[in-house]
This record gives sequence, C-alpha cells and structure tokens, in this order.
Amino acid sequence: MKHEQAASPASPVIRFEDVVSGQFDAEDTQVSAPPKRVLAPQPESPKLHKVLAQAGMGSRLEMEQLIMEGRITVNNEPAHIGQRVQFGDHVKVNGKPIRFRIEPPPARVIAYHKPAGEVVSNDDPQNRPTVFRKLPKLFQGKWQAVGRLDLNTEGLLLFTSSGELANNLMHPRFGLEREYAVRVLGALSPEEKQRLLDGVKLDDGLANFGSIEPGGGEGANCWYRITISEGRNREVRRMFEAVGHAVSRLIRIRYGAMVLPRGLKRGAWLELDAADINALTQKARNAAAPVSADAQLALPDEDATLQRPPRSPLRGRRPAGRNNKPANNANNANSPAKSQPDPLKTNFGYIGADSFSRQRQEQGSKRGAGSGSSGARRIGKSR
Repeated sequence: MKHEQAASPASPVIRFEDVVSGQFDAEDTQVSAPPKRVLAPQPESPKLHKVLAQAGMGSRLEMEQLIMEGRITVNNEPAHIGQRVQFGDHVKVNGKPIRFRIEPPPARVIAYHKPAGEVVSNDDPQNRPTVFRKLPKLFQGKWQAVGRLDLNTEGLLLFTSSGELANNLMHPRFGLEREYAVRVLGALSPEEKQRLLDGVKLDDGLANFGSIEPGGGEGANCWYRITISEGRNREVRRMFEAVGHAVSRLIRIRYGAMVLPRGLKRGAWLELDAADINALTQKARNAAAPVSADAQLALPDEDATLQRPPRSPLRGRRPAGRNNKPANNANNANSPAKSQPDPLKTNFGYIGADSFSRQRQEQGSKRGAGSGSSGARRIGKSR
C-alpha cells in the first residue's frame, strides 16, 4: 500500500505512450470499489424577503406582508413565504420588475472518462446509454458538455455548470488543442500525412491537423498522436477516411491544458478544485490572446495603403500618443508555447493533476484511518 501511494504522484496523467503500450487498458481492468458519487454542497440561496429588503424595498416584515398578499412574483409565479431566489431569477413587485444583485454561483467543472458506447446527449431517440446518467446531481443549473465525443470515441470529456466557460473552452476562436491517440488500418504515406497537415476537403469545409506523430503498432494497426483545434462532428474520423484509412480506435487524452488523469476509470468523474478551474479559464484566455495580437500587428503589403476607420472627434482633451514599443515575447504569459503545453515533456503541473492527487491522498488517509473519514467525495463512478 505504501509503495502504491508513493508511486501514484510520479505519473499523474495518461500519456500517449501509455495508450500505445497497453498500460491505459491494463489499469482500467483493475477492480476497485466504486467511490461515493457525492458533490460538495453549493452556497445557500438567499431568501426572497431578505433580498428585497437589501434592495431598499422596505423592511423584511413588510416584504413578507407583500408576499402573503400575492403582490410579489418570481419568474411569473406567485411567491411564498420562505422562498429562496438565485442568480437569474426575475422578481416583480405589483407587476414591476425589481433590480437586485445576487452573485452567480461559482463555475463547477468535472472531468469524465467516457467509455465507448455512450452518447453525449440528454435525450437520445434510440434510448442508448448516455453520459449524463453517470454525472452527479447539480442542484442549480445543469451540466453542459464542453464539446462532444462520438459513440465509439473514448477519453476525456469536460462538463461545466457555466455556459460562458463552456463557450470559451470550445469556441473555434480560442483555438484550444485537442489531442487524440488514433489507431488506423494501414500506415500513412508521406503524401497522405502532408495532406492531413495541409488540409483535406470535407463536406463542411477544409480541415487539417496541427501535428501528426507516429506511435508504432502491430500488424495492420498503426497508432498516431494527432492534435486538432476544432471540434466538428466526427472530424478526425472523416479526415482519415478522406485519405483512405479507417479509424479503428479513437481516444482523447487532452483538451487544452487539461490532461486525462491517470487512474480515472472509464465511467468515472473527477471534480476540479477552484484553483484548477481558474487555471483552466486562464489558459482559454491566453490561447485567444496571441490570435487577437497577431490580427492587430499584421502589416499590409508594400504597395498597399493602410486604411483606418474615421475616429469620432475628441472634445475637451487631446488624443494620447501612441506607444510603439514592441511586446516582450520572452516575458509574455500569453504566448502560445505557454498556453498549449506538451504532455510528453513533463508529467507535472497540468490542470487536474493536483485535484486527482489530493483525492488519492484523501482515499489513502481514509483507508488508514478506517471508518469515520469523509474523504474521496470528489470522485464518483456509477454503481
């Protein structure tokens, strides 16, 4: 037991070499007791009469009297004594909307290890197994999938309670890389590999890989490590089919800076800590910064004339001078090299690794203390 706990932090994430060598499948076949599927409680929503009193509508007793008289509605429904409100609710007094301030709940993010055979949908007409049935209950809002994975695709799938964060993580303008381990039938020729890097024509437009690295294989099966910055429907499979190769297995091992944690079994989830969520959000912003900076610093051709839109007249002040100092790329935290780490260079410092390491330490302390510990509540698996 001591040796197992000491060795776990050494390899906190799944690497491409683990998938090719078979270690990825070997670890998942190990039998272990499923942890509890419990999420930490969210902050309690304030009561309606307290919120209205803080908004300056009157005392709490007066607000309770208005509620009993049926003069207050919440989301077009009559309010009741003791009712609680949350961010996004619409409150009216005597039919007039009331403006009040409630802080939105903090974003929650979970990393899910999707097995093959599950669909990323809340309502499947064919009644196939869905990933949402294994997720923990969310008391406010609902889980939103950050992108999708096909029915037969495995690997890392992120869910969040924040629609803004979900949009930042999967919108094409942010260009977050997705890394896959792909097993195809037959080896790629140099011409086919170059076509995939330059771009192949699909039904929904041109698509290309950011990188392709061979990973070996046995017989007709060949493994490749590829990166892509889009998330179209079945895009990876369609690109390989466009050059004449069928994909027999597809595993996503990284999304942006979030790497699939080692030891996270198929069908299990892990909730990220607040520090990891902040880092994930910052990485998404940093990935978009170089794109906007390049657009601003792009220079026209020598014979072209620089056209600027007319500025509105400034009144009462003179326009500030321009600062033409070049940016220091060496100290720029928004550089692409720092926003898109390479999982093959190091095993430490990736988003989610700290959350998973802390969870395993809690599990170890719980086994050592016997009963009475409430650890291992941040990871769950279906029973």
